[in-house]
Amino acid sequence: MKIPQPFQYQGSKRSLAPLILQYLPVSTTRLVEPFCGSAALSIATAARGRAREFWLNDFNAPLAKLLALIVNSPKELGKHYRELWRADHADALEHYYQVRESFNRTQDEQLLLYLLARCVKGAVRYNGEGLFNQSPDKRRLGTQPETMQASLNAISALLRGKTIVTSLSYENVLANVRSDDVVYMDPPYQGVCGERDSRYFAGIAYDDFVAQLEGLNRKNIRFLVSYDGRLGNRSYGKPLPARLRLKLVEIEAGRSSQATLLGRDEMTVESLYLSPALADELEMVPTMRRHRPDEQLQLMENTVPYGKTKTPKRVS
Repeated sequence: MKIPQPFQYQGSKRSLAPLILQYLPVSTTRLVEPFCGSAALSIATAARGRAREFWLNDFNAPLAKLLALIVNSPKELGKHYRELWRADHADALEHYYQVRESFNRTQDEQLLLYLLARCVKGAVRYNGEGLFNQSPDKRRLGTQPETMQASLNAISALLRGKTIVTSLSYENVLANVRSDDVVYMDPPYQGVCGERDSRYFAGIAYDDFVAQLEGLNRKNIRFLVSYDGRLGNRSYGKPLPARLRLKLVEIEAGRSSQATLLGRDEMTVESLYLSPALADELEMVPTMRRHRPDEQLQLMENTVPYGKTKTPKRVS
């Protein structure tokens, strides 16, 4: 099954989504993403019919507004993109810089779609003032308008009518989750960016994040967190503390592009943490999954992907 994507987005879990979905309970009523980015996991979840409702949130307001347009107004957004996409422009690079300057001045989310489709490797970068400052990819002109429109239409068909999109702090989102929600969090990795990184409007403080997870545990909320990992023998990110009682799943995500360029045989391993409430429901044990380029994601242990299910309690 080919899953649509609205744009390339560095750090997206699109390629790992089929594996992460193995840890969503059958009883998922609503999937909540406080750090949704390109909404890769929610799109994959909707494509497989694994949740009935979705809450997409990103603190980056133009990005959140862009996602809302994708969900609710794909034809209008696609038309604007087609008009902005200029393959026949006399100076395509200058056109990109003009669009970037206009976006930084107006924060128009429709302009952001073009920048994300055209910038280097989908690698979003912001300067210290929160302005988009990534350069254009000089080898290509970005996603063709016809391809973009098809992706926008497909994503809207999956999410429209069952999705809310917000731009709140992640703390605000977590304070308002329901008892029958499943929360997936993919925050800026503390080991990579600390509390500030050019890829994000804002990082998160490790201790504050841990405190939020403790609060979710007290409310018995089911959640998953992608947070730290390792490259070869080098670890990145401070592991989440044992007192949270999280179950760890290590995902072998393949060789990094940098390792490939340098001819090194170093594998990237990402950590996926499951809350006690979710792990108990799935009756799971710590395991590891391997992501091979020539085959589907596989379990390295013979464990059952779904355990017992519970009837979720609805919040009136």
